[in-house]
Amino acid sequence: MTDNLIPEVIPNWVNGSECLADSGATIDKISPVDGRRICGLARSGANDVRKAVAAARAAQPAWAGLTPVERGELLYRITRLMREEQKQIAGIIAAETGMALSAALGEAGAAIAQGEFMAGEGRRLYGHSTTSAVQDKYAVTVRQPIGVAGLIIAANTPIANIAWKVFPALICGNAAVLKAAEDTPATAWYFGGIAHRAGLPKGVLNVIQGAGDEAGAALVENPEVGVISFTGSTAVGRRIAAVAGERLARVSLELGGKNPLVVCDDADLERAVEWTLLSAFSNAGQRCAAASRILVFESVYDRFRERLIRGAEGLNIGPSDQDDYGPVINRRQLKKMLAVVERAKGKGATVLTGGHRLTDAAHAAGCYLAPTVIEGAGPQDEISTTELFGPVACLYRVEGFAAALQLANASPYGLTACIHTRSIHRATEFTQKVQAGVAVINAGTYGSEPHMPFGGFKQSGNGTREPGTEALSVYSELKAIYTNIDRGAL
Repeated sequence: MTDNLIPEVIPNWVNGSECLADSGATIDKISPVDGRRICGLARSGANDVRKAVAAARAAQPAWAGLTPVERGELLYRITRLMREEQKQIAGIIAAETGMALSAALGEAGAAIAQGEFMAGEGRRLYGHSTTSAVQDKYAVTVRQPIGVAGLIIAANTPIANIAWKVFPALICGNAAVLKAAEDTPATAWYFGGIAHRAGLPKGVLNVIQGAGDEAGAALVENPEVGVISFTGSTAVGRRIAAVAGERLARVSLELGGKNPLVVCDDADLERAVEWTLLSAFSNAGQRCAAASRILVFESVYDRFRERLIRGAEGLNIGPSDQDDYGPVINRRQLKKMLAVVERAKGKGATVLTGGHRLTDAAHAAGCYLAPTVIEGAGPQDEISTTELFGPVACLYRVEGFAAALQLANASPYGLTACIHTRSIHRATEFTQKVQAGVAVINAGTYGSEPHMPFGGFKQSGNGTREPGTEALSVYSELKAIYTNIDRGAL
């Protein structure tokens, strides 16, 4: 279905036109499903980024000059085209990531919902009015655009990641330069084409392909980019914050997670196992909100472990709708995870199931990791404190609620957390005291919605929140306006 949708070389979108990198250089995009070359992508450099930023800067004043409602109407046109072409979008996502087509359709639907929500914010781009302590003085605040937004996304949920950043940036009146993930170049390129066909003015959205340390770095360094929004690893987020901070650019960072899922002694174990399997292994564990630390009360630990191992070993691995999850995104990521698992074994951890690459005929050419469950890792070991971004989960015994909460918070990350319990007292205390930006009761560690803020504590981010209406504060300046009345002129 995608053979006629993905071009031989994925170009950039700059000022409403497709173009290759100035150097003519390309990078190969390799399928994680079977190792074949899908396409090339433009290997953009600093000059390509400068052109995209210049186009955005030139287009931004006219875009900001539209009313927020008019901008919202244009964004609605984009979402309508996305809905009409949802199957095409999903087909590209499936081809690039190895995600099942049904899952890719769901992701595309979530991106459309995000776009529709943000388009509606054009009618709700609220400031506020307030009182003044001074007679004949009136005070209000208004939101105004920052200018050019640099958006850098990850490949795990490519169209959802695009929607989370592009739609709020544009509704606030900014023009944008989107740095596509090099593992999902066609998804970003196709979205750029939809925006163009929907009538978005030239230069308002520019899409740059290429490597993160080349095109992404150039975008972060560009002095004309007023706000940088990045989703990715904590290590890269730190570098971005340091570089952008030198010029006092605004930065929004949505970084890693090492998310705890707590199973209490009063939990519905079947339901807890089901949600653990989904949270740890769906999308091959390639979620910043994946559950990678499973904290189980001592009294139910053995029963839960037995059921979890049985459930993990029963998962089907492959790219079809009949499979539970597909490949990890590339060989580099696969090798990194396997190396961490081996080091954990060397420190005394036990692999209960998985821990190896699938090498049978159906999987050998791809990047498939068996669903992996580990026990016996220390809370401060590498595997307990490092985001792997793959289908690897660690089990930990805890004596009771206090120990579970303490261990849940004993992490450099604080993105999402979940507790399974029938007790309203435990559930309430956990959601109030767990150090995470999202807390869930009796479900999974993932599952954000367009109108709700998402982001984390500690090394999971820098305190900003996307999406939800809180994203508007990332992409807009708040201006206070005072009006003083001359009574003599009345």
